[in-house]
Amino acid sequence: MRTAEFQPRTVLVHVGLDLIGDGLLKMPFLRALRDLWPQARVTWAASQGRSVFAGVLAPAVAGLIDEVIEQADVPTRWGDLLRSRPLDGRGFDLIIDTQRGPAATLALKRLPHRRLVSPAVRGALSSWGCRPAKGKRPAAMLRQMLDLLEQAAGVPVPTPDQSLIPVPEELRAATAAVVPQGVPLVGLAPGAGGRHKCWPQDSFVALARRQAEAGRVPVILLGPAELEWQTALQEQVPQALFPLQDPRLIDGRGLTPFVTIALAGHLHAVVCNDAGVGHLAAASGTPVVVLYGPTSPKKFAPLTRRGCVITAQECGGSAMADIPVAVVADRINALLA
Repeated sequence: MRTAEFQPRTVLVHVGLDLIGDGLLKMPFLRALRDLWPQARVTWAASQGRSVFAGVLAPAVAGLIDEVIEQADVPTRWGDLLRSRPLDGRGFDLIIDTQRGPAATLALKRLPHRRLVSPAVRGALSSWGCRPAKGKRPAAMLRQMLDLLEQAAGVPVPTPDQSLIPVPEELRAATAAVVPQGVPLVGLAPGAGGRHKCWPQDSFVALARRQAEAGRVPVILLGPAELEWQTALQEQVPQALFPLQDPRLIDGRGLTPFVTIALAGHLHAVVCNDAGVGHLAAASGTPVVVLYGPTSPKKFAPLTRRGCVITAQECGGSAMADIPVAVVADRINALLA
């Protein structure tokens, strides 16, 4: 990456909120920002809620973010613009507003700054000389954020083809101890943030059985919200493993994102819904097959070199149940060939 002439000492990045999936998608943005301005103090402000960068993903952003402000007082409604300046009126050399609402951008423009970039009003509120060229806005959230960096720095910022998250060797060894070695392991993650995004559990069961018949070990990845599914799944697929519920792994550690990333690193492929686990698996470098129905992969698909998405639409439907088991099984076979 070329060196930027503009070298801010302080940078404010304003976001809405950060959940696991979009937090992982934002990691390449943070790395690129730090590559451009290694000496800058970076403040990350989430105005619509919490940020995983202040919680479960804090170790992943050590050295990338210097300060996280959750529930930051940045107005997002027109009626709030006349109240006091946000963030106690603090000044920043560079402000990057990632949100499209113009009210937040106008509020941030009241802070002392040298340069500001924002996607609001097609970039018209950005500082002069930092406004985007005319053209279609990219669909992917990551590319949208990298474009803001380009506008601020005045140099190209390429899109990476993957975003790996390192895990401690101790955790890598602990996860290796709860899965067999020398046999293909296929991860299956049936959960998601909403049931409308879930492929039917019967389909996951049928896929798990196919993997067992092919000499592979189905590894079921259940999060805390899906624990009640474990008994039924064990009965339906006796060959399946549930390592994220193994006391040898989680006792004393808990079920953190880094545990899932480390475990995924031992798997040969992972099949999941549109959920955070897809981004965690991709962060390990493992090939991921992500299933989409009512949601679109264009904005939030995991960043991975090897993997694919399957949509209900390409299968002739619109709901998750419209994705045939055979289509998913074929994609796994292709990845493992």
